[in-house]
Amino acid sequence: MKNILILIVALTSVLACKDGKETSNETIETAMIQDTIPANDIKFSLAQWSFHLPIQKGEMDPMDFAKHSKELGFDVIEYVDQLYPLDQSVTYEEWVMNLAKEWKVKNDSAGVSFGLIMIDTAGELADPDEEKRKESIKKHKNWIDAASKVGSPAIRFNLFGYTDLEPWHKASVAALKELGAYAAEKNVLILPENHAQLSNNADYMVAVIDEVNMPNVGVLPDFGNFCVLRENGDRWNGPCLDEYDRYEGIKKLMKHAKGFVSAKSQNFDENGDETKIDYYKMMQILKDTGFSGHIGVEYENEEYMDPSEGIMATKNLVLKGLEKAN
Repeated sequence: MKNILILIVALTSVLACKDGKETSNETIETAMIQDTIPANDIKFSLAQWSFHLPIQKGEMDPMDFAKHSKELGFDVIEYVDQLYPLDQSVTYEEWVMNLAKEWKVKNDSAGVSFGLIMIDTAGELADPDEEKRKESIKKHKNWIDAASKVGSPAIRFNLFGYTDLEPWHKASVAALKELGAYAAEKNVLILPENHAQLSNNADYMVAVIDEVNMPNVGVLPDFGNFCVLRENGDRWNGPCLDEYDRYEGIKKLMKHAKGFVSAKSQNFDENGDETKIDYYKMMQILKDTGFSGHIGVEYENEEYMDPSEGIMATKNLVLKGLEKAN
C-alpha cells in the first residue's frame, strides 16, 4: 500500500472551558504524518455546521463558508441548508436552486468543491401525515435536482416523523425507494443520517437500507448521534434514556457508508482527545471496514473553543487516530 503524506496545519490550540479558564496552551505542531491507508482513500471535508453558532448569532455570513474552509485547508465542503433564510418571495423549488447556484459561485471563487448538501428544511419523510410525507418527498426531489445541477455528489437528510418503529420503518423505506430511483437518474447519492430518535438505532437504520437495497442509497454515519430516546421524548434536548453503543453502531452503519462519514466533536482533554468519543477506536473501525472517502469534520461547541480551532483540533485528532490504527 502507498503512504499518504498529510500536512497538519500549524495550530496553537487553547483549550478553554466554559468558564473561560485556560486548560492548555499546548501548540499542536505542524507535522508530516505517514499513513498506511492506500493513497486517495481517506480525504477530509468540512461541515458547515461547525460554524452554526457564529452564523446564527450574525457574526459570520454563511456565504463566506467556502472562503473560510479554503483558508483552513479544506478543499471539499458540506453545506447546511437551514443556516440560510428562506426566500419567501419565490417558491421553495426556486429558493433551493438559487441557493445551490450561489454556493457553486462561491465554491468556484474559493477553489473548493461540494462534498454533500445537508437538508433540514424539506419536511419529514416519515411524517405520520401522508400529505406531509408527499410534500417532503417533493421538496427533497428539489434538492436532488439542485445537487445534480451544481455538481454535488450527495445529499444528506433525516428520517424524522413516526416515533413507533413499524410505521417509521415502512414510511422510511417507501420514501427512500422513491427518492433513490429519482436520484439514480441524476447520479446523486442520498444519505440519511443517524440523527435523533429511531434513526440513532443502527439496527433500525440498517434494516431500512437493506430493504431499500439500491446502490445510490446509503447512510451518513455520524460518530456522535446514538441517543434513541430522551426524557419527555424530546428530539434534541434532555437527558438520554436509551443510547445505542456508538462503536457497535458505527461498525454496523459502515456497511452502508457511501464515501462520507461525520467526525463530530465537542470537547477535548489536555491531550487533544475528544472527551466522549474514542477517536482511536473510530479510526480503527474505519480502517477495519475498508472505508474509502471523506471524513467530514464537524465541531459543534463554540463555548469550548473557537470554531476554527475546534475544527483543526478535530482534524488533528482524526490524523492521530489514523496513524495509530493498524
